[in-house]
Amino acid sequence: MRPYEVMVIFDADLEEETIRSAVTRSIDLIESKGAERGPIDWWGKRRLAYEVKHRWEGYYVVLQAKAEPAAMDELHRSLSLSDDVIRHKILRIPEEVYGQLGGSPESQAAPSADSSDDDEADE
Repeated sequence: MRPYEVMVIFDADLEEETIRSAVTRSIDLIESKGAERGPIDWWGKRRLAYEVKHRWEGYYVVLQAKAEPAAMDELHRSLSLSDDVIRHKILRIPEEVYGQLGGSPESQAAPSADSSDDDEADE
């Protein structure tokens, strides 16, 4: 089995419960094909960089799985047909990074300069 990372952008107007059930259906689909589920990262609502299918906002979900290519082909087909999905991307990732989700974009941001200003004020 090969490691994959899947990013799915759902319609931001959907209820969170609807999104969670869609993710569960997708995971059940690949697990029925013999895949092993990995970590899931719920990024939440984000503004899109450009308009996609007449939408400016989307609900981002990133998940990882170890699967055979046929299982990911079936997931791709399913996500392509879903009206709830604005866009998705399935990537094969190196074995070394499997299980290490990058986290939401805010968690990767550099520390703010404000914290260094507070230290100077105390001196």
